[in-house]
Amino acid sequence: MKITGDQMLVKKINKSIVLDTIRRHAPLSRARVSEVTGLNKATVSNLVADLINDELVQEIGPGESSGGRKPLMLLFRGAAGYAVGLELSVTHLKGVLTDLEGHIITEYAVQLEHHDVSSVFEQLTLAADHLIQTAPPSPHGVIGIGIGVPGMVDEEGTVLYAPNLQWEKVPLRAMLEEAFQLPVTIDNEANAGAHGELNFGAGIGVRHLIYISAGIGIGSGIMVDGELYKGAWGYAGETGHMSIESEGRPCSCGNRGCWELYASERAYEHPDDQLHLPAHTTKELIEYAAEGHEAVLALYEGIGRKLGIGITNIVNSFNPERIIIGGGLSKARPWIETALRQVVEERTLPYHRRSLQIEWAALGSRSTRVGAAYSAISQFLGRIRVSV
Repeated sequence: MKITGDQMLVKKINKSIVLDTIRRHAPLSRARVSEVTGLNKATVSNLVADLINDELVQEIGPGESSGGRKPLMLLFRGAAGYAVGLELSVTHLKGVLTDLEGHIITEYAVQLEHHDVSSVFEQLTLAADHLIQTAPPSPHGVIGIGIGVPGMVDEEGTVLYAPNLQWEKVPLRAMLEEAFQLPVTIDNEANAGAHGELNFGAGIGVRHLIYISAGIGIGSGIMVDGELYKGAWGYAGETGHMSIESEGRPCSCGNRGCWELYASERAYEHPDDQLHLPAHTTKELIEYAAEGHEAVLALYEGIGRKLGIGITNIVNSFNPERIIIGGGLSKARPWIETALRQVVEERTLPYHRRSLQIEWAALGSRSTRVGAAYSAISQFLGRIRVSV
């Protein structure tokens, strides 16, 4: 019988369901996969055979018997391939090589001296090439490259606008795919961070969460019912450019009083109350904070309050289950958190904060890199992503 497109589509969907079930719940038997997915045992058996042949699933021996023959248990093969995840910021380019389960194999970091497209592209290719070369032997090799960038990105992987890099309409995905002949995914760095925490960090099992990336700027990855919300044209989450001071400082985006001017590392440039800071990087400032430096402690308390104001606006707007804070500024958590939580407690609507959890990224400052790698992994495992 001739196989129709509809039959192929159904098989692809079912295969995605089975693979996702094994990846999330392994080790488990074929019978258990059938119970979880609702697919009949013959269908599951055929699809598992395909996945074993694809070297994405393996049998690891017998499990516990429920009265009959012991079932063979199935395991997702995380080492069947590897992905590159890169995070582009104003000051640094950082990257990871992960396996298909998000475990970090190798890391990479370089400081960026220039922001013009050609200079940054050269650094991106050097970083990706270095990480690819460190990948261990595997059935599928390096399956793709994911990148998180501080700006708005369209569905074609073009960086439409990155104000802190002064980029406009840069076709970054096309440039990198031509250079490496590998699939490339490009997304806003906060969206990538949200994927990292949802799949491998503090957001596992949460359906409604907002990931806030606070570093040189601020961006938000918004998860609604387990799916990334991008808005009508894909640009949602630019919360760093919402005004929290109506007549505040001018921002590079053209607005005034933007949240990130007061609650990110950009606050180091214009500290409130004319504080005299002994340094202007988070790495240096947290050392002074640990020593009790009064100006630095005052700076971080102020940043904490401003972060709290923006988070209050987000909570009152979206009513999430969980807020996850990541990015470079999260390293200053001990001196930010108290003021932040106090403001949120004071200002959010009672029913919105009743079951709200505010947490810090379980992946630390690596959320975006790991999330970018996950985007590449997700593309490799199948464009049709179906979970149960």
